[in-house]
Amino acid sequence: QVQLVESGGGLVQAGGSLRLSCAGSARTFSRYGVGWFRQAPGQEREFVAAISWSGGRTLHADSVKGRFTISRVNARNTVYLQMNSLKPEDTAVYYCAADSKMYPVDTIVVVPTDYTYWGQGTQVTVSS
Repeated sequence: QVQLVESGGGLVQAGGSLRLSCAGSARTFSRYGVGWFRQAPGQEREFVAAISWSGGRTLHADSVKGRFTISRVNARNTVYLQMNSLKPEDTAVYYCAADSKMYPVDTIVVVPTDYTYWGQGTQVTVSS
């Protein structure tokens, strides 16, 4: 099992930046593929970005491509989401999710139901 803790959310003006962190508790966290999702009030959970266990593969949703970057430092058991040029429509609760069933295949997962473990979420609010 793994526990995930997100941090780094907050209130920022449009055009600003935030870096979200997702820290995993498992000693084998380096074997987990990780995804970031977001959910705004009244909307479904939306895929944002994902990274393979090695970090060698990444994918970003079209809505954030060129503005957000997912990365990981396995030695720190942490996955990051760097968010630049934030827009009001990026306002949501951001969740990280992880699963190890893809290991050792170096692939990424974009479907929320394919992830077993979820963090508690961190609020990101972008003011106009």
